[in-house]
Amino acid sequence: MEAQYPAHWEADVVLADGGTAHVRPIRPADADRLRSFYSRLSDESIYFRFFGPRPRLSDREVERFTNVDYVGRVALIATIGAEMVAVIRYDRTGPGEAEVAFLVEDAHQGRGVASVLLEHLAATARERGIERFVADVLPANMRMTGLLRQAGYTAQSQFEDGVVRMTLDLTPTDTSTEVTAAREHRAESRSIARLLAPGSVAVIGASREPGGVGQTVLRNLLAADFTGPVYPVHREARAVAGVRAYPSVGEIDGEVDLAVVAVPAEGVLDVVEECAQKGVHGLVVVSSGFGETGAEGRARQDELARIARSYGLRVVGPNCLGIANTDPAVKLNATLAATVPGRGKVGFFSQSGALGTALLQRVAQRGMGISSFVSAGNRADVSGNDLLQYWEEDDSTEVVLLYLESLGNPRKFTRLARRTAHSKPVVVVKSGGTPSGHSAEALGLSDPAISSLFEQAGLIRVDDLIQLFDVGQLLAYQPLPAGPRVALVTNSDALGLLAAHACRAVGLEPRAPVNLGPAAGPAEYGTALAGELASGDVDAAVVIYMPPIPGRTEEVAAELLRASKDSGKPVVTTFRGYLGMHPALRVPGPDSGGPARGSVPSYAAPEEAVRALAYVVRYAAWRARPAATPHELDGIDTARARSLVRRALSAGAPADAETSPAAFAQAGPPVEIDAAELLSCYGLTVWPATIVRSAGEAVTAAGRLGWPVVVKVADPGASRRAGTVRLGLTGPEMVRHAYTEFADLFGEGVELAVQRMAPQPAVPTVVGVVEDPAFGPIVSFGLGEVTARLLQDQGFRLAPLTREDAAALVRSVRAAPLLFGEYGYPPVAVDALEDLLVRVGRLAHDLPEVARLDLDQVLVGESRVMVLGARAILRTPAGPRLDVGPPRLS
Repeated sequence: MEAQYPAHWEADVVLADGGTAHVRPIRPADADRLRSFYSRLSDESIYFRFFGPRPRLSDREVERFTNVDYVGRVALIATIGAEMVAVIRYDRTGPGEAEVAFLVEDAHQGRGVASVLLEHLAATARERGIERFVADVLPANMRMTGLLRQAGYTAQSQFEDGVVRMTLDLTPTDTSTEVTAAREHRAESRSIARLLAPGSVAVIGASREPGGVGQTVLRNLLAADFTGPVYPVHREARAVAGVRAYPSVGEIDGEVDLAVVAVPAEGVLDVVEECAQKGVHGLVVVSSGFGETGAEGRARQDELARIARSYGLRVVGPNCLGIANTDPAVKLNATLAATVPGRGKVGFFSQSGALGTALLQRVAQRGMGISSFVSAGNRADVSGNDLLQYWEEDDSTEVVLLYLESLGNPRKFTRLARRTAHSKPVVVVKSGGTPSGHSAEALGLSDPAISSLFEQAGLIRVDDLIQLFDVGQLLAYQPLPAGPRVALVTNSDALGLLAAHACRAVGLEPRAPVNLGPAAGPAEYGTALAGELASGDVDAAVVIYMPPIPGRTEEVAAELLRASKDSGKPVVTTFRGYLGMHPALRVPGPDSGGPARGSVPSYAAPEEAVRALAYVVRYAAWRARPAATPHELDGIDTARARSLVRRALSAGAPADAETSPAAFAQAGPPVEIDAAELLSCYGLTVWPATIVRSAGEAVTAAGRLGWPVVVKVADPGASRRAGTVRLGLTGPEMVRHAYTEFADLFGEGVELAVQRMAPQPAVPTVVGVVEDPAFGPIVSFGLGEVTARLLQDQGFRLAPLTREDAAALVRSVRAAPLLFGEYGYPPVAVDALEDLLVRVGRLAHDLPEVARLDLDQVLVGESRVMVLGARAILRTPAGPRLDVGPPRLS
């Protein structure tokens, strides 16, 4: 029987230099491709692979190398365009062991192809039960030995008979995970750098008609004084906008790094082929007529991404506004927007092409500068994830602003955002979503859940575009506050009180306003602000300057800059109602391209200034927390848990519980189980319960468990109805009476659960897990009181959880004060609750088959937690989680 081709091993990947390639399993049809590849290899590469000269491969060897069973014999190849540029293979040599070897075409060595192939082959090997690779390497082959040692796996080597035998344990380690993430980070960052700093640009479709899309981009490039050559491409015109034009990109005399494509959608794919042949590095496709138009356009868009990636090109768009880079060494405005803000420290990403022009105008109107701008449009290839990788490394960018309509790979996005936010603030405004991506509704997650996950990642999520720029201008030009204590300096008593009220409403701690009076001038403002900032009880200041008649604006502004300089504390103003960076409050940048650090932002009203400051205070507190350290857990038996899950899935019957398609977009049917034994594998004990079907059984169970007892309806669905629990039953008659009441409600033979009454006092809580198809495993927490449930007072965090994540999750719900001894409740064992959340998060992370887990209720007592009930729904996943396994372009 012919081996089944594992299509799920195919992947588009980014190489170390920012180019792309396609990785896939080899096929018998690749015979000629393999011969061609082998003919381009140097004698040295062949010698290192075969330990001797081998001018050509025999037909028998070609057949053997291209015909594999995808189990014990596996080969992956990397292709660019139609050509094979590398191959890696393993052959099983024994139980759990395989021999590995690879070859990379000389022209592509040093691009990280072998590292990518090794990551992907290791993943396929683990899938096929291979635990270790063995490689025989000639001592002179330093490239291969270095690659194997630097992969991050546990490696051993020994020298025998003139050959170094290396053994790689394929069990992922922290080091191997870090190596993979670092390689992905460098590669994706470089791929964006090649787009944003091209040496030359071609505009394909640059028509002679004024106002045309292509000519607009061309004129904007020229007006920005782009530092490299610009080549218009037009099939017939000899010149466009006074610049020599070429009939095709292939006929351009010099090299082309970036091509802006503005031809009708039907002709874009042909242009991509031409650009690939020319050696273009990246494309910006401003043409419309793709995914936004329906199924046919979506298919054309997918083909655009496939062809471009196969030839090593990254694509921005289609249907996008374009890209810009204000670096004086580049001066790139490859957009449809005539107005691009000056030089600054803000990296700006907009998914919307239609809004892009308006957004750039708003930034410019506020006097803010940007470092670079990307409008992704339909996001066929380049996404916000790629830009996060780039901006994290870009010294010119200190603040990241994101306008998102959807999330393509949400788990990767939160991972990258969390890493970036530790060094640079990331502000995001997210709309409701689009069919082409994952919206909150499509994910089955509430908007508060999305906000909780963004909060865990350190993202500053704002409600609208005005807030995006309000917060952005504060972060770009002022230092982070050390705390929430705010000084208020004003010339209006009413506005000062308004600002104080706004502070308290958003959790800040205002000092009594310093009211200087309506006639206050430069000296009064400078002295008052300097005095407030010098206080150890002040972390930030809000200054209100609203003179009733035109005052000494320039002098007051100069005093504010003088007083705030070098204070290390942020200052925001409402300066005559100006919105943005008032010219008098700007510190000139070194290249005079825009304001520099120390410039003081202004807001139209005090409430807006306070609101922006509150966002930044919360971010600063998140960033100031100590780095999370791995939490060592005892009593963990992952192997037994996986065995329990496999056994339950193979033997269990489908559950009757309702499951949302968004929550369980997986392959196998759901199987519901009592989760007590599963939780025991993670050091958690469920309070013992006995299921009974008669009054006599209930009394017997109660006597065995010990009085007092709780009797409740066992059916989880019915348990949400009022009156299905009886607490504190102290004798047989009370138990019989309870059974009779339930039998009247639900019929004779109703199943009841009998439990010993848990120690009181205790606070009831609810803990849950859901395996989300996009975000992966998510842990939820809330109080078990009816009011809290009705108000959906829940917090959410991505699994696994650190101790810090668990602590933040507990405190994220509005009813959290009940756990800390407020409102008449006794303080309870929050530490034990946090430990439980960490363990549940570890379970969720380890077991993707756990589609849902409900711990209801979890009583938090004065010294311990008690899990009263736990049900799980298991399901065989349709495939690996997003952002799991070797890096690939999604």
